[in-house]
Amino acid sequence: MNFQDIFPVLKEYTYLNTANSGILYQPLAQWRTEHDQEFMDGGSNFRLKHATIIEDLRRKLTEIYNTSTSNVFLTPNFSFSFNTLLNGLDKNHRFLLLNEEYPSVAYPVTSSGFEYQLIDIDENLEENIIKAIDQFKPTAFAFSLVQYISGYKLSEDFIKKIKETYPQLLLLADGTQFCGTTNFNFSASGLDALISSGYKWLLGGYGNGFSLLSDQIKAEIYQDRLTKDLPTAPFLKGKDHLSMSFEPGHLDTLNFGSLYQSLNFLQSIGIDNIEKSNQLLSEKARSEFYKRGLLPEWMVSRDSQSNIVSLKLDEQTVQKLDMAKILCSARGAGTRFSFHFYNTLNDLEKLLDVLDGKD
Repeated sequence: MNFQDIFPVLKEYTYLNTANSGILYQPLAQWRTEHDQEFMDGGSNFRLKHATIIEDLRRKLTEIYNTSTSNVFLTPNFSFSFNTLLNGLDKNHRFLLLNEEYPSVAYPVTSSGFEYQLIDIDENLEENIIKAIDQFKPTAFAFSLVQYISGYKLSEDFIKKIKETYPQLLLLADGTQFCGTTNFNFSASGLDALISSGYKWLLGGYGNGFSLLSDQIKAEIYQDRLTKDLPTAPFLKGKDHLSMSFEPGHLDTLNFGSLYQSLNFLQSIGIDNIEKSNQLLSEKARSEFYKRGLLPEWMVSRDSQSNIVSLKLDEQTVQKLDMAKILCSARGAGTRFSFHFYNTLNDLEKLLDVLDGKD
């Protein structure tokens, strides 16, 4: 498939910036145009007709991530959902966090009165985490499955090991830089929460996201609301105290419908195919960067790898990237490149030419 035909931005740029924002594709743009035209023509009748979009999305998420609809909550973004979850937790919880973690993960914890400890990210991260758990005795560990600056990825096997060894420890994961890159079984993962925005690797556009919650954490959050009466308005029928917390007010059929369309689109390509394509190109990129002395060996030799790579480049090289119309992002002390299924070896070769001073 020639993805330039459906992703117009690929004709103009070498797009290595999905970690910043996913890109809009023509079938989704057409669906969104038709959605708003029908809304304009039908008004409230349109909303009644398209109310099923929300439940269709909920069922699609259960299908992709292997959970139940009662464990899925639709939210406008990661930050809204994570703050909602934290607000429902007892303030006596003790958190582990990673240094240089995404601000939307770290700040809500550090600013809300929870006791916390930070862990440095280096080649011994897994050992550092286990040591911190044994010494600090946390009750919750909040982390990004893929770090937004370095691209460091915690392996699924390691996460399962933590849960098996410390079953009472709540594992709260930001999946925004992860969901849409690979297959993932939430029910078997050991996670208590997988929370994601939909605008990056899922290509759903802005204003949509989701939370997948385990039964363990559902039984712990917002327990004070169980004794309070729920609203009795007919249009709120079927909502419980958790859905009233995570899904207050009306849910937008344009934004959540966009995510639903994109999940179907990714399935049509094949999530296994997407994962394989991502891995092959990202591994090739890391190998080439290592040959040029731009990555340490331990970052290349890790078994668990993401689609994100950060390089320390001088300002002149960064300017050349911009002149070559290679879209990437400055993050931390480096320049971040990210590879998705619509990227090709030609994209990587163009980047390497700039790094080698050929462009």
